[in-house]
Amino acid sequence: MRIAFLASTAPNAQSARGVLVGRYGTVDREEADVIVALGGDGFMLCTLRDTVDLGVPIYGMNRGTVGFLMNSYEEAGLMERLAAAQEEVIHPLRMRAQDQNGGLHEAMAINEVSLLRQGPQAAKLKISVDGRQRMAELVCDGALVATPAGSTAYNFSAHGPILPIGADVLALTAIAAFRPRRWRGALLPSAATVRFDVLDAEKRPVMAEADSVSFRHIDWVEIQSERRVSHKILFDPGHGLEERLISEQFN
Repeated sequence: MRIAFLASTAPNAQSARGVLVGRYGTVDREEADVIVALGGDGFMLCTLRDTVDLGVPIYGMNRGTVGFLMNSYEEAGLMERLAAAQEEVIHPLRMRAQDQNGGLHEAMAINEVSLLRQGPQAAKLKISVDGRQRMAELVCDGALVATPAGSTAYNFSAHGPILPIGADVLALTAIAAFRPRRWRGALLPSAATVRFDVLDAEKRPVMAEADSVSFRHIDWVEIQSERRVSHKILFDPGHGLEERLISEQFN
């Protein structure tokens, strides 16, 4: 099994890479049968985005903090762990956005696409689903659309629902909704196209983020699941995404 070891810039991740390369060897990512990513969830998301065209599964080992998408770090028995690992396939969100200067932007998000106020005043958003207006005005700090895999991240912190990994739905979650008061969002079919139009954008500027890729002074954003793109993640047996999502709800 040809392994490419990739690591974040964190010293403990770089140190771990040195140890593992010395023990197992390494190849370039383009030649690998599997990629081992050393870092935290943020580095895992970057690795998934950067290697999606290779079609190679990613096995994460946690050298960060939370490590929701990662396996535990151990130096011994890696080949056996890789051989026994279970594969999860997830699909990202595709975001299209236009800024106030007319510039168009596209990005992919594995966890969520979020809109956030970028000034002192609350954002005002109009929400449409599949071309039909569903909310004329949401006054809030922001809103997001999350995948099942990303539902335990920012979505959960914003009091959105945790979605089973096999669920064919997306979570639309409000962030600190002021009007309608305490409106938290909705569950939508994964095939839905969600559009946010920013109201009074000059006075109440809004930024859009696809995971960690951000664009400022946005006029509108369209979000939909991109089923043509698949990310393959490997987990140790009994510690896959489904089990993690269930466990998260009982912590």
